[in-house]
Amino acid sequence: MIVADLITWFEAWANPAWQEKWDNCGWQIEPGILEQPARVLVCLTPTLAVMLEAIALQKAGIGVNLIFAHHPLIFNPLKSLRTGDALAEVARLAFNHQIGIYTAHTNFDQVPEGTADILATLLKLKAVVPIVPTQAGLGYGRVGELEPALTLEELLTQIQLLLHPPDLIFSPTTNFQQVIQKVAVLGGSGASFISEVVKTGAQAYLTSDCKFHQFQESRDRGLILIDAGHYATERPACEFLVTKFTNLGVFVKLSQRDEDFRYFFQNKNFT
Repeated sequence: MIVADLITWFEAWANPAWQEKWDNCGWQIEPGILEQPARVLVCLTPTLAVMLEAIALQKAGIGVNLIFAHHPLIFNPLKSLRTGDALAEVARLAFNHQIGIYTAHTNFDQVPEGTADILATLLKLKAVVPIVPTQAGLGYGRVGELEPALTLEELLTQIQLLLHPPDLIFSPTTNFQQVIQKVAVLGGSGASFISEVVKTGAQAYLTSDCKFHQFQESRDRGLILIDAGHYATERPACEFLVTKFTNLGVFVKLSQRDEDFRYFFQNKNFT
């Protein structure tokens, strides 16, 4: 399958026209590769490290020519490209090595088998519906039923095992044996949807990038807010894309240089 056909196939599933006004989905850099056989490196964020990974694969005889990412490389209009800037270096290398960058962000968040659906599937939620429907068959986040129900402790343990977050933060509760039946999920920054989640009747909400007072708000409204981190809640969707592209017969690899950007200091000398 050539690159152009792969993108056509993908956009029939997750149309860039469905993105938010502030977003920038679709081609970020297209250096004349549309008619080439697609050889894809999937990542969450198209960083310089990922570009260097793609170039290393080329040098090793694996002719990667497309970085397929969830997060856009370019969010805002560029005012300049200067030597030493990471984005400028990514662009220079992309054209020099004929490696395109394509991103699917808020359009991919909304669709069936998108970022939210993958989280719901991992937790084995049943009777799943969007938290916020956007149009027929689409919407942000997912809410569904745990069958069987889990205690809060069991749910947190399951999230740790499935997502491997470096840290797991949740709103104050003293009852780890509380039975959780209904759960909402939204990969990435989902704290702005707290009010909508409360309306669904969900008891717990798995998302990321939550602020101090959002934990307070959730606690006061009877919702257990669980922050597993941006990377941990969206990386599974990248893994799913690898499977999806493989089933199309496309050569694809999952990036090993994708980054969380957050490190947690642990000093065992402190008690």
